[in-house]
Amino acid sequence: MIKKLPLPTQPPSERAFLVGLEVRGRPQLLGVEDSLTELALLADTAGLEVVGETYQKIVRPDPNTFIGSGKAVEVKEFVEETLSDVVIFDEELSPRHQRELEDILGEKVKVIDRTALILDIFAQHAHTREGALQVELAQYEYRLPRLTRQWTHLARQAGGASGRGGTGGVGLRGPGEMQLEADRREIATRITHLKKEIEKVRAHRQRYRAKRQRNAMPVVAIVGYTNAGKSTLLNALTGSDEVFTADQLFATLDPTTRRVELPNKRVALFTDTVGFIQKLPTMLVAAFRATLEEISEADLLLHIVDSTHPNARQHVEAVQETLDELNVHDVPVILALNKFDQLTDFALNEAQLNLSDLLDEGTQISALTGKGLPELLARVEAELYSMLVPLKVHIPYRAGQLISLFHEQGIVERTEHVDGGVRLEGRVPERVAARFKPYVVKAERSRKGARPKAQGPRS
Repeated sequence: MIKKLPLPTQPPSERAFLVGLEVRGRPQLLGVEDSLTELALLADTAGLEVVGETYQKIVRPDPNTFIGSGKAVEVKEFVEETLSDVVIFDEELSPRHQRELEDILGEKVKVIDRTALILDIFAQHAHTREGALQVELAQYEYRLPRLTRQWTHLARQAGGASGRGGTGGVGLRGPGEMQLEADRREIATRITHLKKEIEKVRAHRQRYRAKRQRNAMPVVAIVGYTNAGKSTLLNALTGSDEVFTADQLFATLDPTTRRVELPNKRVALFTDTVGFIQKLPTMLVAAFRATLEEISEADLLLHIVDSTHPNARQHVEAVQETLDELNVHDVPVILALNKFDQLTDFALNEAQLNLSDLLDEGTQISALTGKGLPELLARVEAELYSMLVPLKVHIPYRAGQLISLFHEQGIVERTEHVDGGVRLEGRVPERVAARFKPYVVKAERSRKGARPKAQGPRS
């Protein structure tokens, strides 16, 4: 009797070969081998099977093949030997580079770069409408200058000047060029539509932020290198598992905001933002600007670092570079060194050497076990409420929401119920002090028995 084995329900993973480039004299956060290791993790996140890698050290990129013709032929031999389906370059390729490499490697081998790979991962992980819009815009802006190579098989029919109205004869005047222009117009139209939709998202987020500011609830943005543990930390702080977590790069893409209770019963909003990475594509930063504005509008940044990673120091620098690109300079930052529970004695010594200058300013935590989180929240609260200004107000009962705000966000030192309202003395955060300006009590009059007046709107 012949027993039939069940057929696999999923197609086999594509086999990927990685190619890196080290340009002499060009500064890089990560060495070429470490960067290729990170590229392999990206490929794994995208569902590819990495079967080999190589890199080239050169003075400058080759204008035709990026890595030089000799190295390109060598890569072709590696690809044939490993039966690779995809070749991924660890730098962004120009359209010319991509076209020349495809000619050398053959039509059956896909040639993509780091930017295309990251865009593909973002497309897989964007689950909200906002995220899908942002990724689609970035993909179109990346593909637009690379359309030409898709129609070369048609353009060859016209040949040279015939495609521009030359002597090619009837039926041979550049159908490839006509199709290319049609595609360009269609993509340009789509890009315009996506930008309008994203602008609506940006306006919605701005209204949401304005509402939060009216409620005077402080906002803490969690930032860090991808896979540093930001989502795990947010779950630990809120006591839930609502935010998806996984041990892979860019496991979560769409930002999530949750209420977190601080040690003295005050409440703050914590926002989990998209992870950063070295060589983050420029069009992604531009497309996600509406989301990343959450960072610049925050009252405090909580920078999470994976202390177990051998390149933790470089990750910190990569995050800072991205923040500089977003013009985030004036927001205070608290550093949290995550995953300290996973360090062996030897690894702990290595981490302490690598992060020696950060240990004094950073808080050692474990988002997985909860170790160090009370101390971290205490630091967050101290930073949020370090700038308290003295205030003496006479608030009428009709403005009861301000009375509640004073108690929730400030420190009340004296309460006195007077005609038509409450007189409060204490200190409040500088960011909410302006809300009380109409009700500030004027200075006491010098003559005895004079009652203080409250400055406020007339009823």
